[in-house]
Amino acid sequence: MTDSDAGTTGALDSAFRADVLRGLQSHPRAIPARWLYDHAGSGLFEDITDLPEYYPTRTERRLLESHCPEVAEIAGTGHAVVEFGSGSSVKTPILLRAVKPAVYVPIDISGEFLRESNAVLAKDFPDLDIAPVEADFMHPVEMPEAAQKLPRIGFFPGSTIGNMVPRTGVDLLRRMRENLGEGALLLIGMDRVKDEEILVPAYDDSAGVTADFNLNLIDRINREVGGDMPREKFRPRAVWNASHSRIEMHIEALEPVDFTVGGERFHMEAGETIHTENSHKFAPRDQRLLLRAAGWEPIREWTDEKGWFSLILAEATPQRFAP
Repeated sequence: MTDSDAGTTGALDSAFRADVLRGLQSHPRAIPARWLYDHAGSGLFEDITDLPEYYPTRTERRLLESHCPEVAEIAGTGHAVVEFGSGSSVKTPILLRAVKPAVYVPIDISGEFLRESNAVLAKDFPDLDIAPVEADFMHPVEMPEAAQKLPRIGFFPGSTIGNMVPRTGVDLLRRMRENLGEGALLLIGMDRVKDEEILVPAYDDSAGVTADFNLNLIDRINREVGGDMPREKFRPRAVWNASHSRIEMHIEALEPVDFTVGGERFHMEAGETIHTENSHKFAPRDQRLLLRAAGWEPIREWTDEKGWFSLILAEATPQRFAP
């Protein structure tokens, strides 16, 4: 680990502690979803993507396999592909093989998981310049030198944009536009609205993997922020909130519970929850409106035969002085 890596890790540790304490002090209690993705959480999420109930990954993968050649035709050559929240990068090779970029820039909050994933990717693409960045992409990210003078294609799969409330989603898309530059392209996956009977099992699987993914946050808090939260006294809950068009993930207290985190005492009543994640689902018009609000103009849109998931290619348009 370099001095720069150590500094980044230290800043992320401080941010995690601050967000946990602030979230537990709030009413209703809530902790940002990005902190679910430490090394263990990232691995558990990859397990979730293979579950039979979890349709988004396999649906989006088929769309990428079908339409990335068209993305390559539109984009041309010599780009830097910048992936926001790269995780294990399992979908990334589909795009890389199609567009043949000069540089690949994966950005992820879990440095250990980032390095492991890129070691695997480097074996499959030995001639590709890979420039990883350990960072929280919700904040400004400095592009590595190898990508600074190249046109860029942003890659944001998995409907991760759905984890954010609309205001935050627009802010993130604007920041991506600033990082990628005018004229850049963004390939983004967005999950569509569908029946509750399909949605809820995708976030409350029969094998309990999603439960472990959410409860891993308690393990992380205990380990990294000096907590003594009794994991066995909590359970995860997946709730469809129709008015906000989103699945909500909560960690619910099964009984009255007292615990300490970071030297501070907390009490939760039975049934009280910690809101950990949202997964918004979009109608087609909502998708386009969200992108346009942030300065991205959709130029191609693809969906599967059931209309469950969208893959959208958008362009960073020039800012207009007036209508």
